[in-house]
Amino acid sequence: MAEVRIEFDVPAEMRDGTVLRSDVYRPGGTGPWPVLLSRLPYGKQMALAIALLDPLAAARRGFMVVLQDTRGRFASDGEWEPWTYEKSDGYDTVRWAAALPGANGSVGMTGASYFGNTQWMAALSKPPELKAIAPMVTWSDPDDGLWTRGGAIELGITAPWSLMMGADALMRRHSADPATLGGSLGSLGRLVQDLDGLADGGYGELPAGRFPAFARHDLPELGYERSRREPDWARSSRVAGRHDEVDLPTFQVGGWYDIFAQGTLDNFTAMRRAGRSATLIMGPWSHANQQHVIGDVNFGFGANSAFMGMRGPLHGLQLDWFQRTIGDGEALGPDAGRVLLFVMGINQWREETEWPLSRAMDTDFHLRADGRLTQEPPAVAEQAEEFTYDPMDPVPTTGGALLMTDEFRPGPLDQRDVEAREDVLVFTTEPLAEDVEVTGRVKAVLFAATEGPSTDWVARLCDVDEHGVSRNVTDGIVRVRAATPGEAAEYVVDLWSTSIVFRAGHRIRVQVTSSNFPRWDRNLNTGEPEENATTARVARQQVFHDPARPSRIVLPVVPPA
Repeated sequence: MAEVRIEFDVPAEMRDGTVLRSDVYRPGGTGPWPVLLSRLPYGKQMALAIALLDPLAAARRGFMVVLQDTRGRFASDGEWEPWTYEKSDGYDTVRWAAALPGANGSVGMTGASYFGNTQWMAALSKPPELKAIAPMVTWSDPDDGLWTRGGAIELGITAPWSLMMGADALMRRHSADPATLGGSLGSLGRLVQDLDGLADGGYGELPAGRFPAFARHDLPELGYERSRREPDWARSSRVAGRHDEVDLPTFQVGGWYDIFAQGTLDNFTAMRRAGRSATLIMGPWSHANQQHVIGDVNFGFGANSAFMGMRGPLHGLQLDWFQRTIGDGEALGPDAGRVLLFVMGINQWREETEWPLSRAMDTDFHLRADGRLTQEPPAVAEQAEEFTYDPMDPVPTTGGALLMTDEFRPGPLDQRDVEAREDVLVFTTEPLAEDVEVTGRVKAVLFAATEGPSTDWVARLCDVDEHGVSRNVTDGIVRVRAATPGEAAEYVVDLWSTSIVFRAGHRIRVQVTSSNFPRWDRNLNTGEPEENATTARVARQQVFHDPARPSRIVLPVVPPA
């Protein structure tokens, strides 16, 4: 089946009369064929959209492929409004795609990030022809990695994404009026300047909760400010708590260094709890990099999504799955679905039947005096650690599960410059006598105090190799209001999940600080709402470790086989 016919900009009318346009790839012959649909706001002919699915390969496998520009984007009509129409447009598009000439009436959906979420929204709308979805690197709760994390604003992604999406919006705004086109080009130039200047100072504009660049260009922002202003709108991209409404098999793909890593895992576990067939693949990848070199680390060619440890390319595994869910392959049973995890450190793929792993045991590693990290808790009172947090001199973002401007690389990076700062506390084990596998969700329990009415606590898990190079594994943040400034309280920092073997001879390290900027906005230590705060104050921070206040990190340790 070598012949593939492509039809460009095929119109589909939505329920309100708005016309959206799709490129349709048909196999040779007359069909009928199952349909694979992807709805994205980045341009249906963009390289990423085509690379994720490879419509030509899918068509040669006997699928009709439909790639659609979402409302208000590129070839589609209407006004661009993030998330607002994805549920209704998703429903209408699935029904339209299922009735295309040559279609057999069964539709599956594919795509990553925003166009992973368009799948969930369509699934929640329940078009009868939708039979399976395959969301990749997609959030579950937008307040856990998309708009905010632990109460702090995800400034690293919200600022560039909103500005980037605004470029097309500005051009469309004036395209119908040639008299204003010159002004539009000028506005576009200023928007590009703001986008290019984020790393050189633009990220630092205040107030972070009402980001000045959005107001300058009158852009539909990603979500923090508007989600607070319009709760109904905020729910339009939320999957969390609604999985019972999705009675479909799912094929979910994520990466340990992806900004939506925990969202992928949460979506998978919720679907399993609901009794649905669910498959999970977690690589060592970042949001836009599914190759084998992430950050400073080469995880081996087997980690590459084109190879998958001799399993074949990731898109091939996905097409095999679609063959069984909407094609003519052997149907999946109700409890079918596998878990494929990449275990960093030993750099191996491992098949499991569950997530989280029931055999993983939560194990406390205690923060101790003199920078020690031990499984033994403090038996006597130990001197509290102190540092000064100045919001105008924050700890710079250095690696991690992030999606920011290109100056900020995601993944595992050398942390030695970060750890040399006086406002970063460091706690380290002795060299390990044997391998220690950590697979599951990590949290830090801090007994801490701040002088200010509010502050942030950031915890980071690191792997220190035999040469002393410390590289970040996973991290998290929590924004707190101090009931009584200067008084110790217990705070839990969610570091999300990982899978790594700390090799014998390596050391486990924990960083504790109060900022990771500009990934997360700075807490100005004043207690003012983020929408208004423009004045910062310096605060003295304390972290306690004594028998009554045992600060620690909790690691899900997997016993040796």
